[in-house]
Amino acid sequence: MARFEDELLEILPRLRRFARSLSRDAADGDDLCQVAIEKALNARDQWQPGTRMDSWMYRITRNAWIDQGRARTRAAQTFLPEEAGVAIGDDGAHAIEARLELALVQRAMAELPDEQREAVALVLVEGLAYKEAAAVLDVPMGTLTSRLVRGRQALLARMGEAA
Repeated sequence: MARFEDELLEILPRLRRFARSLSRDAADGDDLCQVAIEKALNARDQWQPGTRMDSWMYRITRNAWIDQGRARTRAAQTFLPEEAGVAIGDDGAHAIEARLELALVQRAMAELPDEQREAVALVLVEGLAYKEAAAVLDVPMGTLTSRLVRGRQALLARMGEAA
């Protein structure tokens, strides 16, 4: 089972990004990632060596997110997001511009409907092939393609409005 653990560790950064894109919040995304890893470790005997660990984990993560409730939002935030304190003391113009651009993209992604955000996150951010992403989302390839096109168009429109 060392191979299982090695492959799981290898995709952890990608899995964390996907969980954050689903939850629309860094802390909730980290919690979701932790839940997915726990589920995978408990179900490690169901994973078959030679199959794609990333697709298996994306599906577990998505199912865990659905289990937690898609529409869950934070009622009130007592603390600032983690990102607010990451670069304290950094006055570099490039870093500021990069953070602003990232925040703009994150807001635009958060405004997408769930179906489009999932498709964009899996294909454009995580780099899954259309066939793999369709399998993770359990939808036909045409449905994935349609969601991806609409998601791209919505992102471009939102990004253009913000600029």
